[in-house]
Amino acid sequence: MITRRTVLRGAGVALGLPLFGDVKPPMRMLIIANNLGVLPKYFFPEGAGREYTLSPYLNVLADWRKEFTVFSGLSHPGVSGGHSTDNCFLTAARGAFKSGFRNSISLDQFAAEKLGQVTRFPSLNLGVNIDKGNRSLSWTRDGVLLPAEDSAPKLYQRMFVQGDPESVARQLHRLENRGSVLDTLLDETRRFGGKLGGEDRARLDQYVTSVREVEERLVTAKEWELRAKPAPSGPAPAALYEARLFFEKFDLMLSMAQLAFESDSTRIVTLMADAFTTPVFQLNGRDTTTESYHGLSHHGQAEGKVKQLQEADRQQMTLLKGLWGRLASRVENGRRLLDQTMVLYGSNMGDANMHDNTNLPILLAGGGFAHGQHLVFRKDNNLPLCNLFVAMLQRMGVEASSFASSTGGVAGLS
Repeated sequence: MITRRTVLRGAGVALGLPLFGDVKPPMRMLIIANNLGVLPKYFFPEGAGREYTLSPYLNVLADWRKEFTVFSGLSHPGVSGGHSTDNCFLTAARGAFKSGFRNSISLDQFAAEKLGQVTRFPSLNLGVNIDKGNRSLSWTRDGVLLPAEDSAPKLYQRMFVQGDPESVARQLHRLENRGSVLDTLLDETRRFGGKLGGEDRARLDQYVTSVREVEERLVTAKEWELRAKPAPSGPAPAALYEARLFFEKFDLMLSMAQLAFESDSTRIVTLMADAFTTPVFQLNGRDTTTESYHGLSHHGQAEGKVKQLQEADRQQMTLLKGLWGRLASRVENGRRLLDQTMVLYGSNMGDANMHDNTNLPILLAGGGFAHGQHLVFRKDNNLPLCNLFVAMLQRMGVEASSFASSTGGVAGLS
């Protein structure tokens, strides 16, 4: 049966429309990371399975107990180096502190490659107070940092504001020029390729394959540039510039991720809340912390610092609760948007006070999994976090049996 959506897609105006007929809504993925994590003592619950006892932090999410799974004993094997590992949260690359370190492809970019550009943006990489030149959750196959977008108004414009004909023509011209450069590169490689030895020829073939993949993405980008952008469901967001408004900015970027999913602008979003660079900040819009987020994280059990961190951690749980509620209230072709969206919250830090990168705090909600449980793995020999990443890839429809340091599946997750 040809649905109305199929007809509209052919007319170039399918974006931002609800699904009609018997079309199954797509699966989506939102990954949220705070690079200073939470206080583990108050995050991890007692007991395992479905009869576990909620921890003080998870009590904030008590109404959603059946909607999420909490994990203990997950980490990236061999990934150590304290704060520098935030760039490896979605790559599991080892040696972040070592000279000559080169990152590898991140989970979101791996998924985007496999799925192809089925939306205007294959993925969106967002940030809060992020050091854009040095930190990111998103990394290319060649280990190159993809800068995060930290401005909600700019993101809104990219998603919803249609350029005038001249602007569109200029963008198409830029895309054509990039294509011309790639043509020249391919001509050059063909010219001297016959003179190379076996190993160098293999490296050249890999390079040519990468160039062809970029060519394909350029063609797709030109097609999307000619399509009308979706109509927004609300006005443009206000700009928040002050770093002290950490949680206000955090909540705003979560709302922007939600808008991206609702408009089907993308199906993959990453968001790094860069607590490491956050100076003194407001708690619940009232009190201001006594020092920077990083300074508080090295609390040394000082009562005043721990108390402020507890409040900050609870505020993060409150933001998650609000996001899940909004996603659950949106219906897409008879299904809750939450059921079609995997929301992973976590950190590269198991205990920022000790610079510990093991036993990471991980929550997973939505995505149609059978939630409502605490899955516990060994604390002295953690299960690779990438095992969970593989499960998420498969739920996205990506045919992948492994990713980075994965060793198999996640027992108990279904």
